[in-house]
Formats: sequence, structure tokens, C-alpha cells
Amino acid sequence: MRIITEPIDIYVLENMLGQYYDDMLKAVVDVKKEVIAVNADMHADLERELLDTGSRQWDLWGINIFPRAEKDEGIVFDSLINIRPNQNNRSRAVENLDVRKKILEIINKKIKWK
Repeated sequence: MRIITEPIDIYVLENMLGQYYDDMLKAVVDVKKEVIAVNADMHADLERELLDTGSRQWDLWGINIFPRAEKDEGIVFDSLINIRPNQNNRSRAVENLDVRKKILEIINKKIKWK
């Protein structure tokens, strides 16, 4: 598990592949603090790590990162932690387009894709 606070190269993420999944990393993005927790078996583990470091549940969204994919195809907005009726998000996807945009902005700031 790693919390990304500063920009890193996509190759760092590629080197994490295989510990849990062969082609993807689970990740949780804090849209307020602009940090990303990556590399755990479940999004809930990453979520717990961020909550333990002061993040708020309201700000955390689960995604999957495919480091070997093209940049525009390497992010999938899918996680059980995203099911939040109190935030009008009733599916595993991140339904709010503004939240999706913010997540992508953070990804683009923190991960230097190929």
C-alpha cells in the first residue's frame, strides 16, 4: 500500500502489479486532500488507510488504475465504496461528472503517464 502525495512516474505503479492483480491496481482518491492511496486487495483497505490519516469519507472515491493501458483508458470508476445514496451515488461507478473530473485532475497531477 502506498499513499501518493507527490507526482510519480507510471512505471512506479507498473512495478506494483502482481502483488494483488496482474494488470490493475485498486486506488482510492481523496478529492479534498488530493492524494491517492494505491495497491491493496480491496478498496476498503485503502479507504481505511486514508480515514486513519485524517481523510473524510465524503471525499473518498474508489477507482481502478491500469498502468499499462493508454492514459485515457487506464482509469475505471468502479468500486463498492462508491455506493453512497446519501451523496446521490447509487452505483459502484462515480456518477457525478464533476467528481469524475476532479479525480482525473488529481490523477493527471500525481501520475506521469507514458
